Amino acid sequence: MKLYVVPTPVGNLEDMTFRAIRVLKNADLILAEDTRTSGFLLKHFEIKTPMQSHHKFNEHKTVENIVERIKNGQTIALISDAGTPAISDPGFLVVRQCVENGIDVECLPGATAFVPALVASGLPNNRFCFEGFLPQKKGRQTKINNLVNEERTMIFYESPFRLLKTLTQLAEVFGNERKASVSREISKLFEETIRGTLQDLIQHFIEHNPKGEIVLIVAGLEE
Repeated sequence: MKLYVVPTPVGNLEDMTFRAIRVLKNADLILAEDTRTSGFLLKHFEIKTPMQSHHKFNEHKTVENIVERIKNGQTIALISDAGTPAISDPGFLVVRQCVENGIDVECLPGATAFVPALVASGLPNNRFCFEGFLPQKKGRQTKINNLVNEERTMIFYESPFRLLKTLTQLAEVFGNERKASVSREISKLFEETIRGTLQDLIQHFIEHNPKGEIVLIVAGLEE
């Protein structure tokens, strides 16, 4: 009678923990962001637990049913396509609903993309703020403008198709010389981290078309 939040690998399947495998095998049901994507993971680790789709388009409708199932004695595990659920992924709503209904929620430690990107950036990591994905259109420029005086290191998730636009907009507001780092394909075969000023990164990705999942780390305003 519990909800387990289970991180899954962001790339390399060896990043799956023994505990995560055990929890998924013992659960009554697995809530998966994309059952096709998660199907490969479960097959690899010989996990035969039934799956149910749980994503941002249906989670508002399914949370009540999930809460009822747990109250009736089931153990349910929540996973996303990669990394820790609810971190720029579906999951927050069901966790909140379980907490409000007095249901035990346990989040396992495990893979999440921004921590290795932050550490590998070489930028200060004693204080940082996670901004996730910037708004694609409405509110995007306002959000960037509001961060101009942020002194903590900033963490963004970004699509390769919008990376250059984001770097350019940040340079216009923060200045070309603000230090930053781009990590892509974390824990995968072609993992790389590019460090420099925002202008350096703009030039690099003009010359090298960005691909893969991207984490952008930007230094805060120096006092």
